[in-house]
Amino acid sequence: MRKVLIVLALAALALLAWQAHLALLITFAGIVVAVLLSALAHPLETRLSFGRPWALLAAAAGLAGLLALAGALVGAEVAAQVKDFLSRLPEAIGALGERFGIDVPRPGQTSGEDAAALLGAIDPSWLGGVAGQVASVGGALVNALSALVVAVIGGWFLAADPALYRRGVTLLLPLNQRRRTEVAMEASGEALRLWLGAQAVSMLLIGILAWLGTWAIGLPSPVALGLFAGLAAFVPLIGAVAGAVPALLLALTEGGDAVLWTAGLFIAIQQLESNMIAPLVQRHMVDLPPALVLFAVVAIGLLFGLPGVILAAPITVAAFVLVKLLYVRETLGHDTEVPGEEG
Repeated sequence: MRKVLIVLALAALALLAWQAHLALLITFAGIVVAVLLSALAHPLETRLSFGRPWALLAAAAGLAGLLALAGALVGAEVAAQVKDFLSRLPEAIGALGERFGIDVPRPGQTSGEDAAALLGAIDPSWLGGVAGQVASVGGALVNALSALVVAVIGGWFLAADPALYRRGVTLLLPLNQRRRTEVAMEASGEALRLWLGAQAVSMLLIGILAWLGTWAIGLPSPVALGLFAGLAAFVPLIGAVAGAVPALLLALTEGGDAVLWTAGLFIAIQQLESNMIAPLVQRHMVDLPPALVLFAVVAIGLLFGLPGVILAAPITVAAFVLVKLLYVRETLGHDTEVPGEEG
């Protein structure tokens, strides 16, 4: 009976975790924020002898100030180029439709009478459906912003006293399991810190290469395209494809060989990132098998949707460390290197 009750309790916990998977993703996002703040605050604690709260406050203020300075320096240019990109987007979609034989109406092509006739022919129920879709998208954006705010605030509290929360987790375990669990959590946090550093370097280099490449090709809005490509690179493998889409759409409006040059540019950036940037950066940080990352992004994305895709890589880093440390080494007894483990 005791074994049956244990199995039922585990099944109930699994079901509860599945029902609360969004809360778990927000919690993990808070952990990532805490790791980032701790990494920024560490030099202030060790070199300038700041207390933990003051170091976190200074790190957060410094990060916010850096973002504000960057916005002041390039904000006007980026805003103008993003506006130009959005103004060119309908033309790009129209060019794509012409290339593949799809009739895509462009703004300004429809006369006033045709527009009135078109509006009269529209089913009101269809308009209601469109309004419902717009409302659902707005609700999703509000939920996403709310989740981001919760993750940032939770990350602040986690970074302020991480030992408190580690002790809280270990108190739920038997005495003989507490020490190795705490070591595993510390190693996972260090591995996440190293991974965030590697991603920051890769994103910066990809953004610069995309900016310079699209500028050399002559595409409009090169700063915005480079910024988008760099941010999209946060999601490994899939982000490289997503980051090329706006540039390819704009290349269609330029005609000539612009599409071929743009496709070649992003293929070259992807190959350079995979074969040179990532190996050099990960050699001193966290080296994950590329196939493992790809399958993890797909699997976690299918389970949890877009939030899972965004957090798939850091989740994989943490799971990779825990499996190697707690199962491969502790359970199976194999000697294996664990990313983030202190020597």
